[in-house]
Amino acid sequence: MHRSRDHKIIAGVCGGIAESLGWSPTVVRVLWLLLSLLPGPLWIAYVLMWIFLPQRAATRY
Repeated sequence: MHRSRDHKIIAGVCGGIAESLGWSPTVVRVLWLLLSLLPGPLWIAYVLMWIFLPQRAATRY
């Protein structure tokens, strides 16, 4: 799992999850938003993934 360089709005966490799963980044962002409305530490998990997930290596052409 990694943070995305191409599909990022804040830190690329949702984009990286989408790339890992083969899903659309928009779907992952909407799911994340809906799940964040539930009680629980989802925002803490996002910040921790922002800190600890490595950013995807740049591709060379």
